[in-house]
Amino acid sequence: MESFLFQAAIYLGAATLCVPLAVRFGLGSVLGYLVAGILIGPVTGLVGSETVTLQHFAEFGVVMMLFVIGLELEPRALWEMRVRLLGLGLGQVLLTTGLVTVTAAWFGLQLPVAIAIGMVFALSSTAIVMQTLDEKALTSTRGGRSTFSVLLTQDIVVIPMLAIMPLLAIDYGSAATGKAETEGEPAAVGDGESATMVADVTSWVDALPGWGVGLLTIGAVAVIILGGTFLTRPVFNFAGRARLREMHTVVTLLFVIGVAVMMSLIGLSPALGTFLAGVVLANSEFRHELEADIEPFKGLLLGLFFITVGAGISFETFASAPLIVLGIVLGVMLVKGAILYVLALVFRVKGRDRILFTLSLAQAGEFGFVLVSVGVQDGVFTDRVSSILLLAVALSMLLTPFLFIVYEKLAARQPAGEDVPDDKIDERAEVIIAGVGRFGQVVHRMLQGAGLRTVVLDRDIETIQLLRQFGIKTYMGDPTRPELLEAAGLKTAKILVVAVDSRADAVKLVKLAKKANPEIHIVARAYDRVHVYELYRAGADQIVREMFDSSLRVGRYVLEQMGWSETEAHEARETFFRHDREAMLNLAKVWKPGVSIKDNPEYTEQARAYNKDLESALLTRFGEDPATADALTGNGDAT
Repeated sequence: MESFLFQAAIYLGAATLCVPLAVRFGLGSVLGYLVAGILIGPVTGLVGSETVTLQHFAEFGVVMMLFVIGLELEPRALWEMRVRLLGLGLGQVLLTTGLVTVTAAWFGLQLPVAIAIGMVFALSSTAIVMQTLDEKALTSTRGGRSTFSVLLTQDIVVIPMLAIMPLLAIDYGSAATGKAETEGEPAAVGDGESATMVADVTSWVDALPGWGVGLLTIGAVAVIILGGTFLTRPVFNFAGRARLREMHTVVTLLFVIGVAVMMSLIGLSPALGTFLAGVVLANSEFRHELEADIEPFKGLLLGLFFITVGAGISFETFASAPLIVLGIVLGVMLVKGAILYVLALVFRVKGRDRILFTLSLAQAGEFGFVLVSVGVQDGVFTDRVSSILLLAVALSMLLTPFLFIVYEKLAARQPAGEDVPDDKIDERAEVIIAGVGRFGQVVHRMLQGAGLRTVVLDRDIETIQLLRQFGIKTYMGDPTRPELLEAAGLKTAKILVVAVDSRADAVKLVKLAKKANPEIHIVARAYDRVHVYELYRAGADQIVREMFDSSLRVGRYVLEQMGWSETEAHEARETFFRHDREAMLNLAKVWKPGVSIKDNPEYTEQARAYNKDLESALLTRFGEDPATADALTGNGDAT
């Protein structure tokens, strides 16, 4: 027990030290976890062989991550991805496997070994890539969606790859026999009845003919779909009767682990099964609760997985053949990068998205560890070849965060969608709307319903195509380009609505518009207070915080449910709105760009003063009623 606690303290301590530093310097949490593993593994030797066992456990973080991703996708969205899944995903796997196989055979390796190596390096790291895309808010971009499509395809093709691996076995004599438990073998649940039961089920599945396995697979998918559709509500309701918050977490974990176990027993990918389960539950009323329950476990297990990858890097293997290892790592990443770039050209992934797609998938992945281990067990790889392959996979994963840094440098020089030809704008209007996401669409529909003509600009081709299907005329182009704004009539327009997704682009657009037409009235969407100050300095006339109005509505509803009349609740809302608007304008004058709010004492002092003024204003207006006064100050329960 003491040894376990000591090891846990080492892993947690290393993560606590390295991850915040990596994030602070803009390197991302993944690199921090990898460096933490390197420090406690090959550098200091604080951890050893137990990292292999931990890695089996931590790989469940990938399973949970795909479940959460599935929760964010509706079945219709998954169907719309079919072209990217079959084209980008399958194309990347086949081309990479083929090209790496040819290269390995050219260097003198036997064809079966070359094919196995091609399969190992055809896969990319779902864990690292999706975690980094999420941290950098790139998941919803076209490049992010294309990247996810390839990763999902790779998770699917792992199944036939594992089936093919035994067919590639080579007789090396006794070198590959008598092998102890390898990384690719599932860790035993125990030595009792449970382990025996798992072994019996696995043996029974292995003995089935091909058509039997197919029926079993269809049955498992049907169980996931039907169970997710019809069993979720009654099970959660039953657990909820205990009135214990942890029971919801227990049921969520049971659901995810149960799906993973079922898929493992029939020889399918647990990650693929839980992803499908997530998609089934994407429209469920329990979606957000499921995501909230899983998120802490997912983050912790993924972090642990990254640490074990770093700890498993063998400096001894690298020192014995540094040129070979580096040659494999760089060669594979260049080959995959070239294939990904060509596929991006073919499928018209453009601009920043093409760079993101190319760089984010150039590494090998965690399933490479599994394939190598199975290859050793089945006699495909010798110990020497497997150690080099495992090191090459780990090093390529270690380089991935740096590739994202390279992407940010290159993307900063190139506007998103630069390769997409801008539409020729053949009309002008007094109102220009830049950005038609969820926010801009509502504004446009309201103005259109009121009979106002607008010119709508956006640079997301998929959004534009969708809006055009519903009869909404939208022009393709980057709203931050001066020539495009001029063609839309910026110099004669009366109002510009800034609703672009990028904070930096919003500020840039406001500055550009005010410079070109100082008389134009700019209404801009802001994400938070700091963004308000940035837009205010840039010259925006009216600034709307994205969640502010909806938050005021919620506050008003709460007051009404607490016994306030509609008139009182409305007046309280308006009092808060006027006071906050005045405070925001004054605080903008003391806000300092590049200085954190908490490090600006003048700002902090004024903000506290405005909060007190707001309380006094509300009490002065509504404090005559003791119950109302108690509700405002928190001194009682108004009913």
